Amino acid sequence: MSSGAYVALSGLRARSAHLERLATDIANGSTSGYKAERGTTSAAERPSFDKALKSAIDVTDGPDKYDFRNGALAATGRDLDFALEGPGFFVVQTDQGPRYTRNGHFNRGVDGSLVTEDGAAVLGESGPIKLGVGALSIASDGTIRTGATAAGKLQVVDFPDYDGLSRESGARFRAADPTKATPAAATLVRAGAVEKSNVSMVERIAEMTEVSRTFEALQKGVSVLMNDIEGRAITELGRR
Repeated sequence: MSSGAYVALSGLRARSAHLERLATDIANGSTSGYKAERGTTSAAERPSFDKALKSAIDVTDGPDKYDFRNGALAATGRDLDFALEGPGFFVVQTDQGPRYTRNGHFNRGVDGSLVTEDGAAVLGESGPIKLGVGALSIASDGTIRTGATAAGKLQVVDFPDYDGLSRESGARFRAADPTKATPAAATLVRAGAVEKSNVSMVERIAEMTEVSRTFEALQKGVSVLMNDIEGRAITELGRR
């Protein structure tokens, strides 16, 4: 196979991954707290093929990058919906360790705990938050009260940089080093609201169209190189 075909195939692979990322962003356009993903690529020099990819590919996926800009806040009027105004993340307790999210669409668990949509405990500064009986209210610093009783204060943390964060699912992230999490400064908690996804549907659909066209052009290039040029060379040389 010619080197040109390898280059084109590597481009197809990279754009296929790009299309998958775009499809995921579009599918999560209505997921509260979701952050858009920006894929990157890097060159795989030919001497390092065997070490890097076990195949002759010129382009490989680079590290994932996420757009952590805040989404717009949407009022819901629901007492268990919280939004962060400023940088930072809510902290969620899972079997695999702490996870971080800006999706503040929470529920009351069967035991009275404040939980996420999938039942993971939402952490306060002193551990999981237990909601008591009575009307629920929350202060801008994250202190939750049920009636006149303080149920706990939401743990809101931030990181010095976000390079160590990777998406686990939807709007939930894991940190390569959780010890780098520190209390978020000057971030306010808003009750009765959620942060919307920061995905721009118009931008994403336009980008998908562009990537799809490039993908089709590369497919045609591979077909020409492998079927037309190489096929003709084999046929002509076979006659001699």
